[in-house]
Amino acid sequence: MSQKLTAVIIEDEKNICRFIESVLTGESYKTVTASTGTEGLSVIASQCPDIILLDLGLPDMDGMEIIRDVRQFTHTPIIVISARTQEDEKVSALDCGADDYITKPFGTSELMARIRTALRHSHRNEKSDSMYSCGGLNIDFDRRLISLDGKEIHLTQIEYKLVSLLAKQAGKVLTYDYLMRQIWGPYSDNNNQILRVNMAHIRRKLEKNPAEPEYIFTEIGVGYRMREE
Repeated sequence: MSQKLTAVIIEDEKNICRFIESVLTGESYKTVTASTGTEGLSVIASQCPDIILLDLGLPDMDGMEIIRDVRQFTHTPIIVISARTQEDEKVSALDCGADDYITKPFGTSELMARIRTALRHSHRNEKSDSMYSCGGLNIDFDRRLISLDGKEIHLTQIEYKLVSLLAKQAGKVLTYDYLMRQIWGPYSDNNNQILRVNMAHIRRKLEKNPAEPEYIFTEIGVGYRMREE
């Protein structure tokens, strides 16, 4: 029998906590709950969970602080579950180190899909794959080759850097600010117009219909996410 995955749920709203716990238990997860940030950090350190589900509005500290603290000692996937719907809150959480962000209310299917994606992304990082393959798109990171439906695609150096960055973290939203800093450096202009222009060029080369992309999706006001099969 395979070992159960462990999920830590940090949520002070009892009804929501019980709902999440019930869903995960039904999917054969071991669950550990905490209602405060302090308790949550202690549980994470002691349990070494496979995934963390975190509410931002906790009674003793802000969830952003927890994300920063957790990232000091582990890369365990963190999915923020919050009633805060503002785009700047999502961007801040992702930039702090969260892997995904779900807005309350949410359904069982969405929750489990996000968890599976976060775990796959984490597993891919552990394996350090040298290939990305999804649909007809293939990227060989070692050879720096991109092909679509068997035909080689020629990208500029910056376009390749953007695509490979997204592909290596497929399934995760990468914020505009993160992409700007990774490609153009920490002192790049905050204006992300150059990023949007490059992304438009990439989509014309990779997408059959750039207006309805199959591989690179826009999270409006936040960033981009690469499709994960």
